[in-house]
Order: sequence, then structure tokens, then C-alpha cells
Amino acid sequence: MVDALKLKIKTLPFGTHTVECHVDESFFNLDEQNEVRRADVDVTVQVTRKSENTYRLEISCHGTVTTACDRCLDDLDLPVDVDYRLNVEQMGTELDDSNDELLIVPSDWRELDAAPLVRDTVLLAMPMTHCHENEEDCNPDVLDVLDSHRAEAVPDGDDDQQSETTGTDPRWEALKKLKEQ
Repeated sequence: MVDALKLKIKTLPFGTHTVECHVDESFFNLDEQNEVRRADVDVTVQVTRKSENTYRLEISCHGTVTTACDRCLDDLDLPVDVDYRLNVEQMGTELDDSNDELLIVPSDWRELDAAPLVRDTVLLAMPMTHCHENEEDCNPDVLDVLDSHRAEAVPDGDDDQQSETTGTDPRWEALKKLKEQ
């Protein structure tokens, strides 16, 4: 699976070439621990060799990734439907991946491993917060435990705590006076 994503760029003929593979959760857990529990993603990498040292990568990933819901920790299936385009140039002696649209690789590289690019494409397509869309879909037992540990709100006018939380800090008052001048 991962070997299919090692592109032999130095010997690649001019024109467009397509690599297709299927990745699962083991693909995402190769380098570091992340939140992917299961994965069922079809990957297509289209490589176009434009010149002796210039390539165009088009990465398409479609499928499902399962992660933990941030609210209840049950499995949450997230759809994956993402496309990413990247120009690759071989020049110099150092790797430069500081630009999202251009990857500069050393001119002596014989192959380009597209696996990290595919992995990052899928992981960055996932939302920052992983929660079931409707709270009703969450595990009710976990939600009950969370509710039992929730802090109580302080009623209006109860004691000094209320004025401390809603009162204005005197340092801000001095700044407001400066702003009004």
C-alpha cells in the first residue's frame, strides 16, 4: 500500500501517470499516534511530468475515517472527500516544503514518497472538533456522567463571586479613559 505511493520521479516518463491504492487505519498510524481508529479511504495520485525537473501532483481521497467523538468518546464516522494539487520541482540540495502549492525537493532524489502528503491531506480535511452533529447521537450514559460533574451556575446577586466574575477590572477603566481622549 505505502510502496505504491513511492513515486519514481527521476525515471518517470513525460506525461500523466495514475497511482491508485486503498488505505486503512494502519496507514495513518505509521509515523505518530493520531486520532484515527479506522479508515476506509480510496486514494488516487495523478502525477504529470511537465519537464525534466517539474511535476504536478493531484491527490484525491474519498472514503470514511472513524475517530472518537470529543463529547462522548464513541466512534464517529467522518466522510473524506478531498482533492489537493501540488507542484513539485527538483532543484538544489535541500527540501523546502514551506509553500502549500510548491514542494522543492533535492535534485538528486530518485523517488518522492507521496504517503506523507496523502496522510496530511486527509488529516487536514477532518474538522478540528470531532462531535456527533446532534447531541442525541452521543452515548447517553457518558452524557449523564458529564452532566453529573457539570459545575452549578451562581445565581444572580448571590455573593461576592458574582461581582468578581462580571465586574470590570479597574485596569481596563484606565485604558477606556485613554481611548476616549
